[in-house]
Amino acid sequence: MEREQFIEKMEHVVKSGASDIFIVAGRSLTYKTNGKIVSEESQRLLPPDTKAYVEMIYELAGRSIDRFAETGDDDFSFALPGISRFRVCTFLQRGSYSAVIRVINFDIPDYKTLNIPEQIMDLADTRSGLVLVTGPAGGGKSTTLSCIIDRINKTKEDHIITLEDPVEFLHSHDRSIISQREISNDTQSYLTALRAALRQSPDVILLGEMRDYETMNVAMTAAETGHLILSTLHTIGAANTIDRIIDAFPANQQHQIVVQLSMVLHAIISQRLLPTKDGREIPAFEVMILTPAIRNMIREGKIHQIDGVISTSADQDMIAMDTSIYKLYQDGVITAETAVSHAMNPEMMAKRLKV
Repeated sequence: MEREQFIEKMEHVVKSGASDIFIVAGRSLTYKTNGKIVSEESQRLLPPDTKAYVEMIYELAGRSIDRFAETGDDDFSFALPGISRFRVCTFLQRGSYSAVIRVINFDIPDYKTLNIPEQIMDLADTRSGLVLVTGPAGGGKSTTLSCIIDRINKTKEDHIITLEDPVEFLHSHDRSIISQREISNDTQSYLTALRAALRQSPDVILLGEMRDYETMNVAMTAAETGHLILSTLHTIGAANTIDRIIDAFPANQQHQIVVQLSMVLHAIISQRLLPTKDGREIPAFEVMILTPAIRNMIREGKIHQIDGVISTSADQDMIAMDTSIYKLYQDGVITAETAVSHAMNPEMMAKRLKV
């Protein structure tokens, strides 16, 4: 495939509003827009075609294909000037080269157009502690974090270190200094980079993902020593997130972690994307801010009671997921069916909507 031809295809797909592009043998070049799969070409890609696509991507990224050839998996990012940035995951499936490409805007999006509440943006004023953004893959966690980082960058004189796999949104230095490190390119692993970051005079550390208990342990220690740590987990809801962190540790360490977590945790944001009436996607949010009552619940193992506290604490900047979904319905953005099917408590939502 010619370089110019490939770039033209990518430009066309980006202009179509795609969020993800799929290069898989047995199907034509396919992309996802507003949650729907679209194929514009009738000709199916054969293994030699997908190999040519993947090799072209590596060429455009200026990256060696050796790691992918050795392991069958690779993650990286690249940019096409004037078109977009892309986060790429290449992999082998049934022996053929394949790739899923996430489209990333050059500019940091406006949080207001993304329906991100002020309660979340106000977390940029936090000086220390652990702030987690949770939700399913592709739910917009990285975008929410980039908006918070952008707010810090524009309002504070901090040193912000981001550890990402791969780097997605590019931040320019504003009032703050921003160091963006990509796992495998700039450093060996999240754990290695996080330990090194503590010696780099950080004020804020963005940890792309807390993947294992060792990384979680160092992250909580960093939050305990006066740093603001922002990270993600693939969980839904504050209570599930707290349980996931505790369960990641060996049984003989869990009591200590419960106490430590109750002290360093500052907020948990949970988000999911819902289909709108006009065919777009919009996020709904749950926001839990740690209060003395919630810290006691974590220490005493009463985590199941946290959801009830969130629902009754709107005056403390908390948002329940079902409250967020109900507001989207009230505003005419989503249908009643969407509200019920995505609610944490579908029966209560159905009664509330009288459907």
